[in-house]
Amino acid sequence: MTAKFGTSGLRGLSSDLVGAVSALYSTAFARHLLSQGLAQAGSPVVIARDFRPSSPEIASTIMAALRRVDLVPIDCGTIPTPALALYGASLGAAGIMVTGSHIPADRNGIKFYRPDGEINKQDEQAITRLAAELAADPNANQVDSGTGDDHEEAASTLFLERNLGVLPAACLNGKRIGVYQHSTVARDMLVSVFQHYGATVFPLGRSDIFIPVDTEAVSTDTVMQLARWSDELALDAILSTDGDGDRPLVADEHGQPLRGDLLGLVAARFLKAKTVATPVTSNSGLEDDGGFSVIRTRVGSPYVIAAMETALADGKESVLGFEANGGLMLGSDFTVGAKILKALPTRDSFLPALAALGVAAQTGQSLSGLVKAFSLPVALSDRLENFATERSASLMAHIRQSPENLSSFLSPIGSVAEVSDIDGVRATLDDGRVIHFRPSGNAPEMRCYVEAKSHADAEALLKSGLELLRGWGG
Repeated sequence: MTAKFGTSGLRGLSSDLVGAVSALYSTAFARHLLSQGLAQAGSPVVIARDFRPSSPEIASTIMAALRRVDLVPIDCGTIPTPALALYGASLGAAGIMVTGSHIPADRNGIKFYRPDGEINKQDEQAITRLAAELAADPNANQVDSGTGDDHEEAASTLFLERNLGVLPAACLNGKRIGVYQHSTVARDMLVSVFQHYGATVFPLGRSDIFIPVDTEAVSTDTVMQLARWSDELALDAILSTDGDGDRPLVADEHGQPLRGDLLGLVAARFLKAKTVATPVTSNSGLEDDGGFSVIRTRVGSPYVIAAMETALADGKESVLGFEANGGLMLGSDFTVGAKILKALPTRDSFLPALAALGVAAQTGQSLSGLVKAFSLPVALSDRLENFATERSASLMAHIRQSPENLSSFLSPIGSVAEVSDIDGVRATLDDGRVIHFRPSGNAPEMRCYVEAKSHADAEALLKSGLELLRGWGG
């Protein structure tokens, strides 16, 4: 597996990214910043990392590479990605986050930020071209150990301040909230924020070994553990995030995770959004249940951010975006009570969790009750890991080749009524059920998304969809 840009940043095997590759791509990023006037000699670049074993070495190599092109690395330590983005914006500085998010520890990634936010697909293409041009340059591939001034406390404090005052003081008094800490860089901040609002917080499952947590496809073992904790401690909710703290995991009083697109819907209502950008994988009921206009995109934060930018350029107000994994992006400023939340067009896990707990508390509902209050179709998703990219490419080419191929592939499940190929292949069946196949942009995985009227029907459809994928031989 070679390093390449996926749905969110550069990804590859840890063994690929440790060493010359991270030096090369950070040099290419620096050259891109300088060529576009987004930085000049002596400009700061903020850098942070997650808790993967390979991340400290990659971050050190990056800092050394930046110094060789006369940029100044600022070491922000192990903080959430949205905290790094916020701090970079406050300094007018570009940024680099070393993280593989939710994927296993044998893989890693690098996210790049311009001073005005995440890089877009055009930036990715420019950085890729520059990396190819610099590949034979020994200086660009040089592997050294670098350091930067320590700004971890300042960056952490700024992000904590952003999340205080979002809800009324003491609004979570009497609530018992678990924080599944595992190996996320957000684990201590989550405890601090929710204690601030009066909740009794129980830190749970802290680990010194990296644990990949995919908030969009929570494993059965994790769900069972959440349920045990909820039952043993009589919890009202359990909160967590993925490895770099930009995707939320919010579980109800039974330990059942809430879907990320539902968290996005709750947050959009909480913030009184008027325009929402979200991928095609988010629940199809948003258009009917949200009270805002919806723009559908391909999967990946760059596409959502591009849609928000287009909406703002068209004069739209109160613009935000979210992904099916729950990561919330603010395209414009929002006012919550007396607090102004400045635009932060990168995924954030804290605001959707605050919105869900805040709305539930204000309405006197449990989180499971909050879920039932919405009339969204039941949506589930899962993935097949170690599904070779060549195999997924072969499948997608086959079912896109003709309506007959798709109908034949799905014939064990039902008849196709409508098809969308914005990202992957999404088929609406003649009975209204929806099934969507999409190769992951970050790892050799195949994802399956389904919607149905009941939970039992959705589970059955998901099981059938995964069985079809397992049986695909090319």
